[in-house]
Amino acid sequence: MTDHRAPRYDKRTETIMRATLDLAREVGYAKLSIEAVAARAGVGKHTIYRRWPSKGLLFHDSLLTLNEPVLDYPDTGDIMADLRRQIHGTVDLLGTPPWGPLYQALVGEAQHDPAVAASLNERFIRPQEEKTLARLKAAQEQGQISPDFDLDLAMAILSGPLYFRFLITQEPVTHDYIDRILQALFDGMEPRP
Repeated sequence: MTDHRAPRYDKRTETIMRATLDLAREVGYAKLSIEAVAARAGVGKHTIYRRWPSKGLLFHDSLLTLNEPVLDYPDTGDIMADLRRQIHGTVDLLGTPPWGPLYQALVGEAQHDPAVAASLNERFIRPQEEKTLARLKAAQEQGQISPDFDLDLAMAILSGPLYFRFLITQEPVTHDYIDRILQALFDGMEPRP
């Protein structure tokens, strides 16, 4: 006998997550409610709360499950070109609806909900940081970066200005801005004779 509950659960879960993202795009995260999501998805509130204990976790799971970006690093042998390509791709992704506004809302929610913050770090921020550090480490081993340069500091220098503009000042994060950050960073990371 075949168990049909799992596919139904998966379909219902996906329906709830899609309704969440659709409503978030329409009304914004602040006005998003479990009640509205339940109505849009055609389920009861209790169905949602069984899967997600808060609106923040529902939104987080929906955004990262249905729209998980692929931000992998190339390895062309030129660390500056590889970082530029990857970060330009990230900037393009975050500069385009729905990702940018939804990601801003998710980071905002993470400031108030420790469970969302922990999950965001585990599912998105840390994996991206690990990819960046791995690419920097490979470049260091290839002699493209000074062997004594602190790669964790390089990561902070790369991400700090992006998040500052994206979340705090909300100034545009342009390719030119990224190129200036990379040049400043690489001026300090180049191997010394």
